[in-house]
Amino acid sequence: MKKNTTLTKWIVNIFFVVVSLIALFPLLSLIISSFRPSSELMRNGITFSINWSELSLYNYIHIFTQSPAYWEWYGNSLIISTLTIVLSLFFSSMVGYAMALYDFKGRNFLFLCVLVIIMIPFEVLMLPLYQLMINVNLINTYTGVMLPLIVAPTAVFFFRQYAMGLPAELMDAARIDGCTEYGIYFKIMAPLMLPSFSAMAILQGLNSWNNFLWPLLVIRSNDLFTLPIGLATLLTPYGNNYDTLIAGSVMTIIPIIVLFIFFQRYFVAGLASGSVKG
Repeated sequence: MKKNTTLTKWIVNIFFVVVSLIALFPLLSLIISSFRPSSELMRNGITFSINWSELSLYNYIHIFTQSPAYWEWYGNSLIISTLTIVLSLFFSSMVGYAMALYDFKGRNFLFLCVLVIIMIPFEVLMLPLYQLMINVNLINTYTGVMLPLIVAPTAVFFFRQYAMGLPAELMDAARIDGCTEYGIYFKIMAPLMLPSFSAMAILQGLNSWNNFLWPLLVIRSNDLFTLPIGLATLLTPYGNNYDTLIAGSVMTIIPIIVLFIFFQRYFVAGLASGSVKG
């Protein structure tokens, strides 16, 4: 039995290693291509074959020394993504928490509206949202980009489902001790929801960082472009910006990796603390 179990574990591990390598293949190709000159990229495209004599740091040197616009786009994406994560976690968690643990008139109808919005593609809502941004004069602003993402229906649904598993007895005990409703949320319930905060921070950060279509509609000025839009402007028929495009694409992966590593740590810690309900 032990031999069969060990053999099964080895087979499963080998299988997942192979799957991981297949998933990482495009990323490795992109990283290797970022060290190639733009002329070589135009001739052969992004490939996994390595010619060590052609690899250099020129593309990255070019980004750090001759591409000031790239760092403006990078800063815009960092500002928008950071604010979107913080505001989305704050408001979406409170809405989901209220829907789960408070009994008020119209609660089920509001939750049904959340489910309906989740099922509607963003392309359907895009034009009404765009018209709304025009009416409130938020075109070409950070606020116009972030506003539709602050209370995301997916995040509200996720927080509601997680909050439904929290012990409601803690709320009654806190009320007896004289704690306010806001105090109950911020001091008692929010710490128990840390795993959900960590998971949604990764998801919302990824969505905001890679968001292309909505910022493309709202933003007008080049100095407000986010990274996806800015990198898209480098695509020309002549390929004279590939040195910035490929290396810049690799640099965009760094914040997502840092975000995942940072919140993965707190996800485990929050899971342990959330399991203690006494």
